[in-house]
Amino acid sequence: MLILIETPAGFALFQVANTKALNKIDNIYDYLQNEKQAKKLVTPFAFQQFKDTQEALVATSKLINGKIPKKLTKFLEKNVISQEVQDQIAVQDKKLAKQLQEQLGLNCIQTPVTEQLFRGIRSQLTTLIEGLSESELKNMTLGLAHGLSRYKLKFSTEKVDTMIIQAIALLDDLDKEINNYMMRLREWFGWHFPELGKIITDNLIYAKVVKAIGMRIKTSSTDLSGILPENLEADVKQAAEVSFGTEITVEDEKFILCLADQVIELTDYRSQLSEYLKNRMQAIAPNLTTMVGELVGARLISHAGSLVNLAKYPASTVQILGAEKALFKAIRTKHNTPKYGLIFQASLVGSAPAKLKGKVSRTLAAKTALCIRYDALGEGQDAEFGVTNKSFLEKRVHQLEEGVNYRDVKAPQRGKAKPVQSQTQYQDDADFQPQGANWMQKFQKGEDKRQASQEIVQRTQQKKVKQQ
Repeated sequence: MLILIETPAGFALFQVANTKALNKIDNIYDYLQNEKQAKKLVTPFAFQQFKDTQEALVATSKLINGKIPKKLTKFLEKNVISQEVQDQIAVQDKKLAKQLQEQLGLNCIQTPVTEQLFRGIRSQLTTLIEGLSESELKNMTLGLAHGLSRYKLKFSTEKVDTMIIQAIALLDDLDKEINNYMMRLREWFGWHFPELGKIITDNLIYAKVVKAIGMRIKTSSTDLSGILPENLEADVKQAAEVSFGTEITVEDEKFILCLADQVIELTDYRSQLSEYLKNRMQAIAPNLTTMVGELVGARLISHAGSLVNLAKYPASTVQILGAEKALFKAIRTKHNTPKYGLIFQASLVGSAPAKLKGKVSRTLAAKTALCIRYDALGEGQDAEFGVTNKSFLEKRVHQLEEGVNYRDVKAPQRGKAKPVQSQTQYQDDADFQPQGANWMQKFQKGEDKRQASQEIVQRTQQKKVKQQ
C-alpha cells in the first residue's frame, strides 16, 4: 500500500510493505513515534521537492479548491502510472482522492487505519525523508502559511476602505467650506452688484462671472458667452448699466477675485474627489453602491468604521444607523423609535410616499445588509447581486404603492368541488348531523333563555328609572 502525503516541502509517497502487520498494532500513531519502528514499518517510495515558496503556494491553493496540481500529476505519472504500480494509494483528502480516481484512474482508499498512519508519518517526516532537516521544514511551513494567508485574504490596495472613510469626510468638509465661501462672496460682491445674485443662482457660474467681470463698469465690454447663455448675458449687461450698488476700489476688486478663484478651485477639486470616491466604492463595495449609491454607502462605512464592521451589523442596525440620538431619546421618553437613519438619503426611500417610507427603508436595509456581507466576505467582484436585489426592491415599492399586500393574496385552491349528482344526495348531506348535535341544541336553548331573562331585567330597571 502506498501513502500520498502533501508537505510544505513537496509531495511524498511512502510504502507499507506488510499491511497485515497494521491490524496487529493497537495504536499506530504511538508505534510510529519510535524512529526504528517507523523505518521498519514505512519506507520512502518517492519524493518531489518544491523549488520555492511560490510553487508550494500554487500547488496548495489548487489542493484547497479540490483540484489536482500539475506538479502532483507529473509526480504520480512518473512514479506510479508509468511503472504500472498496482498498489492501493491512501489519500487523506476526500476531494483529492475522488479527483485522482476520476482523472488518473488510481485506486484510492481512506480508512481509520490510514488516518493514524498519516499522523504518525507527519511526525517523523525529517527522519523518513533523507536530506530534509527539521529547521528547513519549519521555515518552509512558516513561509507557506504566510503566503497562503495572503492568498485567502486576497489583500489588495484597492480594497482598503480607509481611503473611503477619509474621502467622504473630506467631501462633507468641502461642501461646508464651499457653502461658507459662496455666502461670503455673494454678500461681498452684492454690495457692488446686487442684481447679479438674483439673475444667476448657480454658485459656480456666479463665481466665474465675478472673476470674468471684476468691477461692474467692465460688464458691457466683457464677453460672457463661454459662461452664460445669450439671454442671461444680455440681462446681466442690462442690469449692470442701471445697478444701484456701491463703488469699490482696485484693492477691493483684487481680494474679491481671489475669493472667487478659491471657490472655483474648491468646486473643481470637489468634483474630482467625488469621481475618485465613486471609483473606490465600485472597487470595494460594488453591490452596496448599486443599492444605495456611493455617497450613502460611503457614509455607512464611515459610520461603522470599516466595511467588515458594517457587515457584522444586522439589518435593523443598518436601517437606523446614523439616528442613534433619536433612538436613545425615544427609548428614554418611551416614544416611537425612528424608522430610518442614513439610509433615508437613498433614492428608493426618498422617492417613496410618506406613508411607505418606513416599509421601504426596512426592506432596503434587509437587502443592503446582504449586499454588504457579499462585498466584505464574498469572492465576487461584480455588482450582479446588487442589481438583482435592487430590481426586487423596485417591484416591491411598486406593489406597495398600488396597495398590494402579500398577506392579502390567497393561495390558489388545488382541488375542484365535486358536483352534486342528485337532489336526494343534497338533502342527505344537508340533514346530516354529527355526534353531539343534541347537546348543541340544548346549549342553544339555554343561551336563548339567558338572553330573555337579561332583557326582562333591563326593562324593569328602565321602568324604575322613569318612575323616579
